[in-house]
Amino acid sequence: MTVTSYSGAAAPLPLPDKPSIAVLPFQNMSGDPEQEYFADGMVEEIITALSRIRWLFVIARNSSFTYKGQAVDVKQVGRELGVRYVLEGSVRKAGDRVRITAQLIDATNGAHIWADRFDGSLEDVFDLQDKVAISVAGVIEPTLRQAEIERARRTRPESLDAYDMYLRALPFAYTSMPEEADKALGFLEQAIKLEPDFAVGHAMIAWSHEQRYLRGGLMEETKIAALRHARLAIAVGTDDATALAIAGLVIGFLDPQDYATALDAFDRSLALSPSSALALGFSAVTRAWHGESAIAIQQAEQALRLSPFDPLSNIRHMAIAIAQFVAGRFEEAAAAANRAAQGQPRFSPPYWMRAAALANLGRVDEAKIMALRLLEVQPQFTVASITSAPFANPKSSPR
Repeated sequence: MTVTSYSGAAAPLPLPDKPSIAVLPFQNMSGDPEQEYFADGMVEEIITALSRIRWLFVIARNSSFTYKGQAVDVKQVGRELGVRYVLEGSVRKAGDRVRITAQLIDATNGAHIWADRFDGSLEDVFDLQDKVAISVAGVIEPTLRQAEIERARRTRPESLDAYDMYLRALPFAYTSMPEEADKALGFLEQAIKLEPDFAVGHAMIAWSHEQRYLRGGLMEETKIAALRHARLAIAVGTDDATALAIAGLVIGFLDPQDYATALDAFDRSLALSPSSALALGFSAVTRAWHGESAIAIQQAEQALRLSPFDPLSNIRHMAIAIAQFVAGRFEEAAAAANRAAQGQPRFSPPYWMRAAALANLGRVDEAKIMALRLLEVQPQFTVASITSAPFANPKSSPR
């Protein structure tokens, strides 16, 4: 295979200070030159979808398409375009059906990070392009985030910047439990010292305090800190979909009287990044908390389709569990709560949710077992943290 350089770069470009990706032109495997437009359009849609992810540096189409029709080495592409990750793929047409394959590669070492395929009908090619682009972007976002977390873990401590500190905090924050939130806060506080207007850093601090409040004793000063950082994240993160989504979750859970602000944050987040499984999942669980069952289930299921193996899938299952409980479907609520617990056994809410659902089904002995498991995971659990929820006391909701 002949590999050629087209960038004309005399030396490798330095990597940006955030995750970087190039989407190469997809190969047309159909043997039909007329399908080139579809393959090219598919790549353009994916580039557009990825460009909405603020923390991701995406190479523009004009640069990516200099490699069209050429056999390339992804390591070389990474050096020439100055990116850490490369997405490549192919399109194959058979009759009125089309199969699209995609794979994500770490250009620094050639390792494959993710691969998948998508099948659809060519009856509406533009709709198919949109669906595949949203699906690819939705999967790549958490996949890249996990790859970046692993990279930050390998980075020497003296070389860490604000973003690296944020990445190191994520595994602790993702457990959604107070003792781990304390560990996350150590990294996050350092991050905002290095970059005071780091919107997603403030948002993660807010979320960590929210975990400490709801599952760590309902201390008023913790709630105040959570809301302060959430509102600061919204103020400085007007174009940061992740910061807006996390801030919306915190405000939606801790300040029911300001629910409109939470909904606005979710709407703005999804307008910026429609494929964000994180935003969809956080919106879903917040809406479920406020008793909006139908839209909560819809958004949670969409988030799970976009990112089925995401570390935060437990929150999406929890959204479904609450929504099904509110709707009086206790079997479905118990099943969803069980899936949430399996995804993150150290996350306590699925245990009280499953216990409540089982009790409503008359399965009291099983409910007691869940209650004991809940106290093992969250010794500080109090009924007040649940009965104050809008879905548990609809009259208290401003809506």
